[in-house]
Amino acid sequence: MFLDLLRRRNPRLIEAAIALHQAGRIPANAYVIDLDAVAANARLLADAGRKLGVEVLAMTKQMGRNGSFCRAIQQGGITKAVAVDMECARACARAGLRIGHLGHLVQVPSAEADAGAALEPDYWTVFNTEKAAEAGAAAQRRGRTQKLLARIVAEGDRFYRGHEGGFPADRVVAVADQLDRLPGASFAGITSFPALLFDQATHSVALTPNMRTLAKAADALRQAGRREIVLNTPGTTSSAVMHLLAEVGATQVEPGHGLTGTTPLHAVQDLPELPAVAYVSEVSHHHGAEAYCFGGGLYIDPVFPDYPVRAIVAREPTTAESTLLPVEIPPPAAIDYYGMIDGSARMPAVGDTVVFGFRPQVFVTRAYSVGIAGLASGAPVVDTIHDAFGRPADWP
Repeated sequence: MFLDLLRRRNPRLIEAAIALHQAGRIPANAYVIDLDAVAANARLLADAGRKLGVEVLAMTKQMGRNGSFCRAIQQGGITKAVAVDMECARACARAGLRIGHLGHLVQVPSAEADAGAALEPDYWTVFNTEKAAEAGAAAQRRGRTQKLLARIVAEGDRFYRGHEGGFPADRVVAVADQLDRLPGASFAGITSFPALLFDQATHSVALTPNMRTLAKAADALRQAGRREIVLNTPGTTSSAVMHLLAEVGATQVEPGHGLTGTTPLHAVQDLPELPAVAYVSEVSHHHGAEAYCFGGGLYIDPVFPDYPVRAIVAREPTTAESTLLPVEIPPPAAIDYYGMIDGSARMPAVGDTVVFGFRPQVFVTRAYSVGIAGLASGAPVVDTIHDAFGRPADWP
């Protein structure tokens, strides 16, 4: 699905990936990132945020917190990151991004509260008073007061399984007062996820019940005399839909796939952001009528129903239809050691480059991430090669 988008809107990335892989400059099992496109996408998002009065924080987990990816985001005008967990926070800090938001989606473990506080995040999300007390105490030990966001939940809100948790939304005023009383802490606002969701039936993005819960809770807080309430509203963010959130009071958004032009809406509409990432593998061996390509990053984000997967298989830079071949991806219950290319029409040669277009989550794979600079000027060069945790890779 996203390969067709890449072929049409950013063919230079595919061609450069093939050329650099064949030259031995980038590894197989690598997400290749167009840094010029990322910087331009970040600029679009930052500009949209400024116009709407909404702060934009970058979610970097989808690209494995690659260092050059983080720097491209900064070049585009987004200087702070949301850290989905502590490892994410450390990687973003190593890459030079300030931590704008910590603790959402994953709470900070008790033994790491001091490490979290040392990063001096602008905001720290908590799901309960115990975690709020830990955050406040850790901040107090550093001589500062930590601004807290309360994760809230109401009946009818939608959460992915395993993401549940938070304070009862109908008690938000009491929760705010309670957090303010904790040493080293102050209540700053509220959050939930997702605030927006893609609708497969209508091919559009709409507000979720969670966003309506946030707006209702914000009204209750204002009626209680609180002002300047932060409404942190992550989920499916692009410059084309940011106004939906701003219109109902959002003050913070956290684009992730928007930075690489791979939100679900990008797959069905030509939005301003360019697609900026491709997955590169190579043919390892043959078995029967199939050619096997290396896996490790064969992750298809299950936002869409199953669809036929194809890849470009070639040795020379190309995006031609004739180079597309069907590929079977191992099911999620299996380890993706290999993908299986249908060689019944054309059997690929060992060593051929294989290029996919995925909507990735690099941090849950064992893939490399590779930043490519200079595509916009026609002179692509490899910037950085990192592992899935955002650390410089020991390659080759």
